[in-house]
Parts: sequence; structure tokens; C-alpha cells
Amino acid sequence: MKLATRLPGERHLERADADRIAQIRGAIIAIGDSWRARHPWITAHQDRIGLGIFLAAIAGVVADGWLYHAGVLPWWVTIPLTGFWLSLLHELEHDLIHSMYFRNNRFVHNLMMFGVWFFRPSTINPWVRRRLHLHHHEVSGTDSDLEERAITNGEGWGAHRLVSLLDSVLGMYAKPFRMRRIVENYIEHEARTPQEARQLATVNALSYFPLGAVHYTLWHLFLGIHAYQLVMGPISIPGQGILDFLAVAILAPNAVRTFCLHFVSSNMHYFGDVQAHNVLQQTQVWTAKWLKPFHALCFNFGETHAIHHFLVRDPFYIREAIKHDCQAVLRDNDVRFNDFGTFRRANRFALTSASVEP
Repeated sequence: MKLATRLPGERHLERADADRIAQIRGAIIAIGDSWRARHPWITAHQDRIGLGIFLAAIAGVVADGWLYHAGVLPWWVTIPLTGFWLSLLHELEHDLIHSMYFRNNRFVHNLMMFGVWFFRPSTINPWVRRRLHLHHHEVSGTDSDLEERAITNGEGWGAHRLVSLLDSVLGMYAKPFRMRRIVENYIEHEARTPQEARQLATVNALSYFPLGAVHYTLWHLFLGIHAYQLVMGPISIPGQGILDFLAVAILAPNAVRTFCLHFVSSNMHYFGDVQAHNVLQQTQVWTAKWLKPFHALCFNFGETHAIHHFLVRDPFYIREAIKHDCQAVLRDNDVRFNDFGTFRRANRFALTSASVEP
């Protein structure tokens, strides 16, 4: 097989690693090309497929809320079912960040960007996340990888990491100096001028505004009211019915979905002792059966995301369709699978113990 072209950052790698990365990338390209050749309508209608999934997912969220309000769906069905639809919107956001839909129609592209944010208000502004995510691909596993560091990648397991995965905002406020240090590392690496550094600091400080601020205010209010009532007994509170409905229809599904995604993502990415631009050391693949409940609400992120690190080209549904063939290539080339020792190593790549962030 002809090796794929090396990316600029990979030219300093040892030849054996660079050749292996190129071989994996070339194989994934060939697998994707073969699949596309058998399904030519996919390539021809990629924009329409993305828009169709977008509309279907939003319809699913709205329908779940209506059926819950009508008494057809109980809360314990509504929350995970809506979480599934929201996981599709997350995958669409990720593809949109890489400009895979409506690249030449910015109105529809930006409309979809706003839509995936509006129904997932627990996340940061997707236009802000675009820069963070593209930076993540450049510096994955290093100190300036704000996208992964912000969701606890590289931190030792303990109360703070668990709280941060359950609630990103509480996690930031619980260790503000940690988050400040991570943001400073990102800005130092990304900003080219002092003016750009100030701009990045302001943009990142407002990344949850306004939708995230509304989401977490309502979510924390809901939790606080129910904690108070659990201790003090039933107490009538004006507007609680509306808040309870919003909690089941959108707030709790986002909280559960976000936890599943952040748990998987922050633990399958390596951090701290990886070689810059060495994709072989950036991620592992998670296929264990006990992960299925988590994968159900983040669309098999742990099974397919390593493919994306080697080759950004394919949208999420194609990665899902070709994952088994691609996983065979990754396994044959010694990419790690189900390396759960990273829970003890705080995501370090080395198999020996290392000094980790408390």
C-alpha cells in the first residue's frame, strides 16, 4: 500500500512512527474510499444528510418533551432517549467545526451551528469551540490542549475530577487556579500578539454566555430546590412545574449526555508524556462492553474517535460505518485498545507510574 502523505508536524518524528502513522492513514483512506464507492449517494448528498440528521434529532428532542408532558413517556425514559438525540447534535457540531456540511453556504452552516448549541446549552459557544478543537488536533496531549484539559484530562482521579465530569461549571469554580493555569497555557501557545492574547482571554471567559449561563442557573436551581424539599418536605414554589418540565426535557438529558461524553473523551485521550504530533500516542480505542451505556449517549465516541485523529475527512456516520475495518488496522499497528490503566496513571501514556496532577 502506498503511504499517505505525512502532515507537516509529523516530519520530526522517528521514521518508524511516521511511517506507521502514514500507513494507518493510508489504510483508513482506502477503507473510506471503498465504502464511498459502494454508496456514492452519500458523498453526493453529504450536506442534505447532515441537515436531515439535524432536523430529525431536533424533532426527537421536541417529541420526547411533548410525550413526557402528555404523560406518555416517564421521566426515566425521556432523559436517556433525549440524551441520544442530543448526542447526534454533538456529532453534527463536531463535523460542522471541521466544515463538513454547507461549506459554501454559510447561512445554513451557521444556522446549524446555532441549532446544535441551542439544544445543547450545557456546552460552550461552538464558534469558540472551533478554535479550541482545531488547536486540540495540533497539540493533543500537551499542556495547552485546553479542550481536553478543561474536562479533566491529565488530572488524578478524586472528588474534583468526578464533580467536574458531573458539572463542568462547578468543577471550574472548585479549582479556579487550575483552570486559569490551563487557559494561560493555551493563550501563550495560541496568541501571536498581546492584543490577540487579550482577545482570547475575553472570548474564553464568555464561552458559556448566554446559553450556558441560563442552563446552569436553571439546573442548579432545580437541584437546589429538590435538595431543600428532600430535607424540609414538600413546599409549594411558584413556577416549579415549569422548571421540573425543563429539567426532564432538556436540562437533565444534557447533564447526563455531557457526563458520558466527558468521561469517555477525558479518559481515552492521553496526556503529559506524549510526543508532539505523534498520533500513535494521542488516543486509545474503547470497545469494552461495560462502556455501552456511556457510548449510547455519546454515539460510540470511544470506538471511533481515534479514527478521526488519524484522518479528519469523514463525517461521524461514515466513521461509524467503517469502524470495524479501521479498528482492525489500528490494532494491527499497535494502537492501544481498552487501556484502563490510565485511570491510575491520570491518562499518562507511559505504562510506568508518573508524577501526575493531584
